[in-house]
Amino acid sequence: MIRTRTAFAAFLLAAVSAVAFAQAPANPPVRIRGVVEKIDGQMLTVKANNGQSMTVKLADNYVVMGIAKAGIADLTSGKFIGTTTVGERDGALVALEVHIFPENMRGTGEGHYDWDLRPDSKMTNANVANVTSMGKDRVLTVQYKGGEKKVLVPEKSAIVSFTPVDRGELKPGSKVFLNTQRQPDGSLTAARVNVGLKGQVPPM
Repeated sequence: MIRTRTAFAAFLLAAVSAVAFAQAPANPPVRIRGVVEKIDGQMLTVKANNGQSMTVKLADNYVVMGIAKAGIADLTSGKFIGTTTVGERDGALVALEVHIFPENMRGTGEGHYDWDLRPDSKMTNANVANVTSMGKDRVLTVQYKGGEKKVLVPEKSAIVSFTPVDRGELKPGSKVFLNTQRQPDGSLTAARVNVGLKGQVPPM
């Protein structure tokens, strides 16, 4: 009986610890937007848009994703996209930019949450369920786990697509966007670098 109670207590403690761990706030990402100053092995130095030079240690198996210009005609049903929005118009979020993920990145960052591109900006990563034309603009109905939004994409919005590229695209002068993680010692690490192709500035 004592052993049974001890085992149950251990199970309960483990369950409570698991719940507490799940509810603990995740280490928030440090997003860097800027231009590559230098790359030395796996150490990447970026001159951020705020003028600060930031050094990031890249993972051994880091991936470089190219960001290429796309068009409003590329926004079709079934695509998995991300969009930075600010404000609403006629019940729809208004897109500053839309980035189209390749199929093997479906589910990346899925959801609707605060973003730091502009004050009060939001990020929505979701599947495009429906597309409606409004003149030269588009209204997307997007669905993510637990929710749905309408997004107005004006003709002037930046629209880009992701494509895997060789690490050689990551060189001084390249315009980049990174989601990095702050380590306990204060250093920054990243497993992926998003680099603009042919002068494209990562708009997210």
